[in-house]
Amino acid sequence: MEYLVRFVQVHTDFHLAELESLASLHGIGLKVLEYRSDSPVCIVWLPSEKDARQLISRSVLASGIYEMWGSGNDYATLHQDVLTRTSQTRSKYRESSFRFTVDGYQRKRSQASQKALIETFSYLGFDGPIQMHDVELSLCIFEEYQIGATEPRRVFLGRWLAESDRVAVTKYDLKKRHYISTTSMDAEVALIAANMVQARPGKLVYDPFVGTGSLLIACAHFGATTIGSDIDGRCVRGKSGRHIVSNYQQYQLLHRYLDGFISDLTHCPLRQARLLDGIVCDPPYGVREGLKVLGTKDGSGKEEVIIDGVPAHLRPNFIPPKKPYSFEAMLDDVLELAASSLVDSGRLCMWMPLANEDEVELGIPTHPALEMVAVCVQPFNKWSRRLLTYRRLPDTEIRNETPRAKKEQAVGAHADELNRFRKKYFEGFKTNSKDP
Repeated sequence: MEYLVRFVQVHTDFHLAELESLASLHGIGLKVLEYRSDSPVCIVWLPSEKDARQLISRSVLASGIYEMWGSGNDYATLHQDVLTRTSQTRSKYRESSFRFTVDGYQRKRSQASQKALIETFSYLGFDGPIQMHDVELSLCIFEEYQIGATEPRRVFLGRWLAESDRVAVTKYDLKKRHYISTTSMDAEVALIAANMVQARPGKLVYDPFVGTGSLLIACAHFGATTIGSDIDGRCVRGKSGRHIVSNYQQYQLLHRYLDGFISDLTHCPLRQARLLDGIVCDPPYGVREGLKVLGTKDGSGKEEVIIDGVPAHLRPNFIPPKKPYSFEAMLDDVLELAASSLVDSGRLCMWMPLANEDEVELGIPTHPALEMVAVCVQPFNKWSRRLLTYRRLPDTEIRNETPRAKKEQAVGAHADELNRFRKKYFEGFKTNSKDP
């Protein structure tokens, strides 16, 4: 059966990726019949109405889903298509309460014009009462205009089935959250990432760069059990009663938070076993300060230091030594973590910043145990970031059996030498700049 998905026209590069991820999550056979990034209308084939309702139930990029009653390039062809498609079904709604709405994209009709348009569908022969609420049959006329046009280029009629979970974007709005920082992930984007990682009840999701917990909060919203870590203990602990735990408490999600701990990516204390169902993260871009990991440049300082009879690392306010860390080595380590800790078909969703002219130079990182599922781009001004989604392959499907060499740490004494994105950022992304 054909259905119409009404997208919200934001983050268009994520539209199909989210829809396909949700179909995979629920085991629904989805076929995309028609989609354009410049249109909020997507026509899909789904096995049943039940599948359509389930598919849309947790989408944050769609507003709702409709049973397709007709489509056309003008109203003459639309009316003919409606008569053909509904010849066997519309009679069962003859006595039902009903209502019509008009949804215009890039142009809105006046109330009088909407009423006149709705009257042109009188041939459907509905005799039931017109109701605005608790209605049995809700039909929507979709009009799609080109900018500045007075006539629509495409029109559709759909029977409303179900709304999405877009209300969650408002619920988790950062402006209303107790504990945030300058790098807290926007609620809408965090919820998209949670759908891409397929967070759900009974699954364990880990964020190794947890910050204030934005990505994990989104995963917990969809029922996942969550755990996070960060090299910056101040993020994990918070202050003045505001911390990650208080964010979970704000949304009554504390029962889905296992714990948070202080660790860097290269010294993760989690059990070395494939126990995680998902990893979702927004690694630091190294802009405000250079990337670092625990340790010293020359490898010294491993001897235990005792102060007043107490090991220094156990004293309050202890700050461990850190050494520079290259951006590309960090991405490589994230993939290695995913390969060694995800269950079969577990997912890694990782954000990767990019200077727009460097797309070839900074390629998408790969790993033989991880299959690329989707690459979605969120553009900004002179830079963008990509949400990379991978699936952990079962060992029997891994083709490259050659041991993977770990990417060497970049050589350099300064943050810019270890992070080409950071260097481009502070150069203003000049196209004529050259790396040394």
